[in-house]
Amino acid sequence: MHFLSINELVLALSLGAGLGFFGGLFGIGGGIIAIPLLVLGFGMDQPLAQGTALVLMVPNLLVGWWRYSQRHPLALRHALLIGLSAALTTWLVAHFAARLDPKLLRGLFSVFIGVLAIRMLLRRHGRGGAAELSLNVRALPLVGMAGGSSMGLLGIGGGLVATPLLSGWLGQRQTVAQSLSLALVAPSSVVALATYAGAQRVDWSLGLPMALGGLFTVSAGVALAHRLPEKRMRAAFAWMLLTTALWLFVGSLMRGQ
Repeated sequence: MHFLSINELVLALSLGAGLGFFGGLFGIGGGIIAIPLLVLGFGMDQPLAQGTALVLMVPNLLVGWWRYSQRHPLALRHALLIGLSAALTTWLVAHFAARLDPKLLRGLFSVFIGVLAIRMLLRRHGRGGAAELSLNVRALPLVGMAGGSSMGLLGIGGGLVATPLLSGWLGQRQTVAQSLSLALVAPSSVVALATYAGAQRVDWSLGLPMALGGLFTVSAGVALAHRLPEKRMRAAFAWMLLTTALWLFVGSLMRGQ
């Protein structure tokens, strides 16, 4: 682990603060933006970027989970069903992903978030003003396994997979879906970080100050999420994903990778 200069430290804290805010706003850990930044801006390979981003994501997700649960308390049974199934799946998949070819992993990452964004934009008017449905508890382990697979393979995406499933398939409001997805990704992110660290795929000197910066802003993002209109939240979430996917794809082409 090397020590950052003052300028690098300020940059890392500032990036962490911005990512923490957006992580709280969208019920994610900020890794969806942090990973392309680390790949394109800091020259990291994809597995190292994913592991380093998890250092930022873990505290952001834990704080976000706590803040969302204050507004949308979850039954312990629901949290355990979705959290444990996701954590176990994350552990199994992350052991495989940490040893994949970086180019293959970067391609999977870019395609994944691009397809997800397009799907959300095409479906965001689908339910219209429909009422929230009763939660199908038996489906929660399936959502947990889907989100955990993404967390293990890509280091992110548990919430990106779970939130559309919970809001679209299971008919939950966006903020409720984000609260449930945080119960999935918060424990899964801890498991993923431990696995990537064990494979020496974490830059702690950069990840720790980013995590510290994020802790100061994630609560503000959560607060804003509960003031924005539902339709605007869904659209902003989808456009953010699509922009990130295009940025990563074009940036990789320009670098010849």
